[in-house]
Amino acid sequence: MDLPNLREHIGAAWRDSILEQLCAYVRIPNKSPLFDPDWERHGHMEAAAELLAHWCRSQPIAGMRVQLHRLAHRTPVLVIDIPGELPGCVLLYGHMDKQPEFTGWHSDLGPWQPVLRAGRLYGRGAADDGYAVFSAVTAIAALKAQRVPLSRCLVLIEACEESGSVDLPAHLDALGETLAAPSLVICLDAECGNYTQLWCTTSLRGNLVGELTIRVLTEGVHSGMASGIAPNPFRIAQALLARLEDPRDGTLRPETLAVTIPADRLAQMRIAAAVLGEAVAGKLPWAEGVRPVSDDPAELLLNSTWKATLAVTGADGLPPSLSAGNVLVPALTLKLSLRLPPTCDPQRAARSIQELLERDPPYGAQVHFNPGTPSAGWNAPAFAPWLAQALESASQQIFGRSAVHVGSGGTIPFMAMLGQRFPSAQFFITGVLGPQSNAHGPNEFLHLEYAAQLTACVALVLAEHGRTVGE
Repeated sequence: MDLPNLREHIGAAWRDSILEQLCAYVRIPNKSPLFDPDWERHGHMEAAAELLAHWCRSQPIAGMRVQLHRLAHRTPVLVIDIPGELPGCVLLYGHMDKQPEFTGWHSDLGPWQPVLRAGRLYGRGAADDGYAVFSAVTAIAALKAQRVPLSRCLVLIEACEESGSVDLPAHLDALGETLAAPSLVICLDAECGNYTQLWCTTSLRGNLVGELTIRVLTEGVHSGMASGIAPNPFRIAQALLARLEDPRDGTLRPETLAVTIPADRLAQMRIAAAVLGEAVAGKLPWAEGVRPVSDDPAELLLNSTWKATLAVTGADGLPPSLSAGNVLVPALTLKLSLRLPPTCDPQRAARSIQELLERDPPYGAQVHFNPGTPSAGWNAPAFAPWLAQALESASQQIFGRSAVHVGSGGTIPFMAMLGQRFPSAQFFITGVLGPQSNAHGPNEFLHLEYAAQLTACVALVLAEHGRTVGE
């Protein structure tokens, strides 16, 4: 294989074709169904799916079949089936649905406004992870152009990942034998610790999103008349959350959320911490004077990849400050997002947390916790020797530095599904969500050079997989 030619092919595709399409994709507000329940009527998801499918069909790959797989009242799945010259199958995965707008975008940026600046494409969804289908198909096309023999490649892009992939199992069942057991899974929906080497995700946390509702009155009452007589729902919420989380250090109390961390993951974490150092915390947009919860990078990685954490991500019942009168609110709803350790049982965790929050409510308040549908975490199987060597070689050839392996604090429900369906598969989980890329938040961006370099790494791993199965 001609590596300079491969890199030039990929670079030209990003410059001449992909970037324009990604800008068009950013403009589409195709929020995931959890954030746009009326997504079918709005038509944005269909527009995004058609845009991606149209680009794929225009690529010069012989025998490629592009299908938008549809099921009634479910988000579509883009399936790209590329025949191979060798036995076996590689499954490449990403998603097209997006998180909502959020607040705090810079005045000259916006979620649906693509802006190119200093090698970055700003806008919602380009990095998380609209780039995935472009990267996957381009990597394959670059290898096909050099007649590098490959296994069959199946690219699957879902439209419900940000809502817990609730539509995906039905699609997998309907696709049936189309999804042959893959020997390698490549997922392009993960993080990178920096933009100067290949990062491989070895574990993912689960996710439990629920709503905690506390009601003390049937309607709001003048605070001068009610306070001191009726309990404040906010104070009750604080007391209930203290059952779940130690307010001093953020440790989650339930035993159902504690797991044993494998020794190999701890060793990988220490190596990653040594590579990143202060960048573990430095990747976040800190307000002036604020410190992280620890000065130890290894402890921060451990906290964010293998320990359970709680975030309050939304609230109903509190009026905006500008219109908040002296009224004791009758009820309060908090949206809770709990990240669960990779090997934690999410169903058991959901039941224990619901019981913990609802039992013996202070002052007899009406308390209800709706845990929603929890997503399982995932711990990767050990790398086969060929894959470990391929990842290291790809990073050295493209970046001149070693690959780094570490867990991710995020959740990709499909990986847990695949791990159960195909226990013998190997997994290469990677992505472009590096320092300040800020997926889900304001000013999200895609680092364009890194995206092209990662595409080349994917191509090298695919080529090595082909050599392995062809022997």
